[in-house]
Parts: sequence; C-alpha cells; structure tokens
Amino acid sequence: MGASCKDERMALAICLQKSPCVLLDRNTPSECLKNPNLNKDLPELCLAHLKTFLDCRRGMIDRSKRLSGNAPLSTGKHEEEYKRMCEGNFNAKVELENVTKMDTRRD
Repeated sequence: MGASCKDERMALAICLQKSPCVLLDRNTPSECLKNPNLNKDLPELCLAHLKTFLDCRRGMIDRSKRLSGNAPLSTGKHEEEYKRMCEGNFNAKVELENVTKMDTRRD
C-alpha cells in the first residue's frame, strides 16, 4: 500500500477497534466491515474514515492524479494511538464512550 493512505488506514483501524461491534460484540474489524448486519451499526465516524480510506485507495489508481499526486505523504499522527490500541493499553469503557459521543445518529 502506498504511503499516502497509511494515515487513513490507521484512523479507520483505530475507529473500528473502538466501535461497539468490536468492543462489545467481540467481532473482528473485518467482520464488522464485511457483514451487512454488523456494518449498519457502525458509528458515523468509522463510516467517514472508511469513505476517506476508499477514496484514497481509488486515487492511487486514478490517472488524473498521477501528475498532481494522490494525497500528502503519511504524517504518522495516528501511529502512537494505533500502537496503544494494538497492544491493548486502553480502557474499553472510556473508548466506547468517546466514539458514541461523536456518533450523531444515536439519541
């Protein structure tokens, strides 16, 4: 994968790890994305990160962006949080509250 989509991929992975689908239902992030029944309950933030990531991936093969470039190179702004989430150094209750606060679809 190109370096230009690295930040988008990490942001999506972090959001999926914090989602109720993974934290509460104990599904894998890939199951949450592929299964339509699980996919419909993802927070808006995760869906926005998914759209951004897919747009970035599409831009990698878009011929009109070959000269101007797809996106800026990776800034590494999500690497520390990604590492923390992968190692399990987080409080699931706090992370779930943070994601649900940002989800405007819920009451």
